[in-house]
Amino acid sequence: MSSIAFSLAELAQRVGADLRGNGAVTITHADTIQDGGDGAICFLANSKYRHYLATTRASAVILPAQDAAECPTNALVSDNPYLTYARIATLLYPPLKVVGGLHPSAILDESAVVHPESWVGPNSVIGPGVEIGAGSYIGPGCVVEAGSRIGRQVRLVANVTICHGSLIGDRVLIHPGAVIGSDGFGNANDQGAWFKVPQIGIARIGDDVEIGANTTIDRGSLRDTIISRGVRLDNQIQIAHNVKVGEHTAMAGCSGVAGSTTIGSHCTVGGGVGISGHLEIGDNVHFSGQTLVTRSFPEPGYYSGNLPAVPNGEWRKTVARIRRLEGMARRLNELEKQVFEQQEKKDPDGQG
Repeated sequence: MSSIAFSLAELAQRVGADLRGNGAVTITHADTIQDGGDGAICFLANSKYRHYLATTRASAVILPAQDAAECPTNALVSDNPYLTYARIATLLYPPLKVVGGLHPSAILDESAVVHPESWVGPNSVIGPGVEIGAGSYIGPGCVVEAGSRIGRQVRLVANVTICHGSLIGDRVLIHPGAVIGSDGFGNANDQGAWFKVPQIGIARIGDDVEIGANTTIDRGSLRDTIISRGVRLDNQIQIAHNVKVGEHTAMAGCSGVAGSTTIGSHCTVGGGVGISGHLEIGDNVHFSGQTLVTRSFPEPGYYSGNLPAVPNGEWRKTVARIRRLEGMARRLNELEKQVFEQQEKKDPDGQG
């Protein structure tokens, strides 16, 4: 990926960092603290990597004030080195400018409205009544079905499917293979056979959302599935029908949310977390990886709930013991009662 060169002083001024050292040095690319060389800028945000600081060959390091004295090269001091790095990396590696147009192999329904500053790539299909805002990029192999609306500066990287009636806000980034607005898992049982329940809601994606590769977001069954502004969804996530995800919540890969659950704002969901349906998760709730969530958590906090992997034989013994816990608890309560009664008989006045 090509980059743009800046002087270190210009970068410091652009991101509001405190410059320590030679501001005239040229920064041409980003790299790791252990591998960076001439022209590289790196960052130190995790104490696990502090031992690399003394030997780094990078031209500059972004770091917190407490580590600045140990830095052998130029530095940008920041209260949030990772955020500062992200802003600098965005300057060094700006997104490609969208050039408006329509690839000859793209199929565009005559009733669709695509802004002239947007691009529709090869083998993409834009259905009837679709609207696409200015500066958006529809990559190769994408399908945007009837009645969907896509905002400004949206990027569908490749092979993304936007199912009928879906609403995509501004500046949304959707990675390859994602499916937005597919039918939710709605089935009614008819004497052992399944009867499909029509999924008549839509999927609504707010502004500034990023959706990872092969992530699926189902449309609502009655009301809409809503992904709010600023949400970050990793790869291979399943969001079921009628789920609502609050602003700036982030979910890691392979997590899943069952139908009609509401997740608040500024939450984090670790990798592989499973969240059952019809739950209420409040704001600022955080689940560690592999947690199984089967009840509502309205209060802010950090929650975990699973057992780490152990050898299979040990796991089987643990499960067997867990199944006996209720009986063991009853017996323990009975024993405590008997001990208490014996003590009462020996010392009825409690004068011991």
